[in-house]
Amino acid sequence: MSQHVKASSPMAPSPPRRPPQDPAATHRAAPAVPRRVVFLARRDLANPAAGGSELLIDRIAEGLTAHGHEVTLVCGGPAARRGYRVVSAGGDAAHYLRARRTLARRVGECDLLVEVSNGMPYLAPLWHRGPTLCLVNHVHTDLWGMRLPAPAARIGRRLEHWALTGPHRENLMVAVSESTAAALRALGVPRDRIRVVHNGVEEPGPLLPKSPEPLFVAMGRLVEYKRIDLLLRLWERVRPVTGGRLVIVGDGPERARLEAMAGPGVTFAGHVSEAEKHRLLCASWLLLHPSLVEGWGLVVMEAAVRGTPAVGFDIPGLRDSVEDGRTGVLAPGESSFAAAWCALALSPERRAALGDAARLRAERFRWSGTVRAFRDVAAEAYLTSARRR
Repeated sequence: MSQHVKASSPMAPSPPRRPPQDPAATHRAAPAVPRRVVFLARRDLANPAAGGSELLIDRIAEGLTAHGHEVTLVCGGPAARRGYRVVSAGGDAAHYLRARRTLARRVGECDLLVEVSNGMPYLAPLWHRGPTLCLVNHVHTDLWGMRLPAPAARIGRRLEHWALTGPHRENLMVAVSESTAAALRALGVPRDRIRVVHNGVEEPGPLLPKSPEPLFVAMGRLVEYKRIDLLLRLWERVRPVTGGRLVIVGDGPERARLEAMAGPGVTFAGHVSEAEKHRLLCASWLLLHPSLVEGWGLVVMEAAVRGTPAVGFDIPGLRDSVEDGRTGVLAPGESSFAAAWCALALSPERRAALGDAARLRAERFRWSGTVRAFRDVAAEAYLTSARRR
């Protein structure tokens, strides 16, 4: 005879009674990470003006997608097809006004909205009620005055500062470096709401030999605050000592003016392929980075992983990506920048030691680690918001 007892049998035991549902248990049982993640950012990586911020978002979005998240990027300007969804909300400026409508009509609900702050804010917490996270590359305090007339610069600076400390006052903030975290704290953002997630770098593959002749590379968007014009002036002092070539990689609105002022030995390469970038960073004796402000300085690590040390100014951001005297040199002023440039060019042993240390340090920074750290913060932001509701 069967050993099973039918549920309808009077001999069947009554199922145990479940205790009343504990509301706190609902939160504990909630998914540990947000499934649908939307990034709100100024540009897609396909935009000709894209830089380090866009590369960071692309690598995080790809990593989240590989972990099973549904990722959408809402941006301004041109957008390309990717492994995650990309939606253009309009032009570079107009999309700030259209972001809310685009999110509602073309994207729909999400579990976490990530506002990428690059100066002009979206003020997402004022119109989005779900879990929100703010990602900050760097605070643009000094850049407003370089790009806009004084009255407009004051308005932009105050708007940015208020957006970071007002609407986002209950949200976690992701800073890409300790320098950016310090800038946020200086604005009044509490330390306990800031999480640091560093940029990563790709494994470059087999390295190529250094150039037998002096070769120096600067790489980045040709805009005012990158100060390539200063680099060109310093080159006129350095070239008689070192000889060789200076290659400027990148494009931007400053290119025509910079080409007009460039002296002998300078090449403007424009946009280059990944293979050519790899070749140049491997062959270069030094990466030169005269920028006025950085959140991190992604190209510093791209050079470092290829054994090329950097010479930059002692500014926030570069203090994080360059270990002064160990993986490169951070100069306090123009004369010391030129002096370090000359000294390293004339000392192959010192250059090689800095390059070796830079390469070893760069091994600690990989995109997989960036994605892992960001997922942890995203989960924290998601669950913290769930507990508040």
